[in-house]
Amino acid sequence: MGIQQKLHTKLVQKLILTPSLQQAIKLLPMSTLELSDLLNQEMVENPMLEEVPTEELQPAEAAATREKTEAEEKTATTKNDTWDDQDYEYFFGDYLDDGYRPRAPQEVREAAAIENTLSTASSLSDHLMWQLSMQTDDSVIREIGSAIIGNLDDDGYLVASFEELASMGPWPLPEVERALRLVQAFDPVGVAARDLQECLLLQIRHLGLEGTSTEKIVVDHLRLLQNHQAPEIARKLGLTIDELKEHIEVIRNLDPKPGNRFNPTQSQYVIPDVYVIKVEDQYVAVLNEDGLPQMRISPVYRRLLDKNATENTDETRAYVKDKFRSALWLIKSVEQRQKTIHKVANSIIIFSRDFLDHGIEHLRPLVLRDVANDIGMHESTVSRVVTNKYMHTPQGVFEMKYFFHSGISSSYGESVSSVTIKQRIRKNH
Repeated sequence: MGIQQKLHTKLVQKLILTPSLQQAIKLLPMSTLELSDLLNQEMVENPMLEEVPTEELQPAEAAATREKTEAEEKTATTKNDTWDDQDYEYFFGDYLDDGYRPRAPQEVREAAAIENTLSTASSLSDHLMWQLSMQTDDSVIREIGSAIIGNLDDDGYLVASFEELASMGPWPLPEVERALRLVQAFDPVGVAARDLQECLLLQIRHLGLEGTSTEKIVVDHLRLLQNHQAPEIARKLGLTIDELKEHIEVIRNLDPKPGNRFNPTQSQYVIPDVYVIKVEDQYVAVLNEDGLPQMRISPVYRRLLDKNATENTDETRAYVKDKFRSALWLIKSVEQRQKTIHKVANSIIIFSRDFLDHGIEHLRPLVLRDVANDIGMHESTVSRVVTNKYMHTPQGVFEMKYFFHSGISSSYGESVSSVTIKQRIRKNH
């Protein structure tokens, strides 16, 4: 059978992820803080982007911008898509504006007094190094002590062995042991221990309880104590339960993580992406865009695209053209992201009206499909939108994912939210 070449016509459907679509998908799951960081970074890397000064942003202009953008999107499909034929002034005039507007007078705020500002908190390492410098003049012990302090974890435990420390110098093992005993005598008591047992023993001995039943419990029966086998410990030590409780109370008040107070976990403050506000008898979603830079195309660099400017080389125009395209993609992607979040938030409000009025016990079951069908989008899009986003509601601040949960059929034939059931159980207990 001979090999033949033939042409066939075949109709297929494909989803092609254009660069702009890829970028829009990438922006959806980002929180407001992450998006702000990304936009600021893009403005640093792309000279075509610049931030609109705050005093130039007026509410009326913002509304006009939105209306014009919608009109542009409808008209854009009738235009030729070649670069030179596009009327950028018409389609993107809102982002290209370089006109002058008088600045409104701004309130001058008095800076906070310097004595009211917080100083940098001392770290565990700084605290121990200061003590080391005060405790010895021996240069070798200082070097070893510094190595020991550098190998402590956040809880204050030593994570390197004697052999590993000795090889850093190299230093003799007896000197390493001497330096370790010195550091273990520092504040906080129990620091530089190699395990929990040693940490507790250092504190017990600091309290002058050597040779007591408290020390024996930690040395010989720590595992039984961790397993709450108090009767067995009392039997082994020949103590009554009441006598044993006194020793256990001492151990309970020891600090198993002495270095932890020098490494406090910073509070993570949630910044809502959406505010739910009641207007008359209806709830509406308002996007929180504080901190998000309002971007536009730089008029200075845009002039480099002018075909009539003879000083602009083809290489320059090609570079600016590429940056210009990237800038427009980003601006439109951010705009599309905000619209999508707003649609999803308003849909959640519709499904959660009883919750907004009366609280958690009136929360209805909700799945991604419900919102997706309501706003005409795919479930995966809704999933990306609610990731890392928070809503400020009359009932408190909640992650947008919080509103999506399964339902359990009740005896009344209605589906009850699993969150509501948990809340009722919690109240009854």
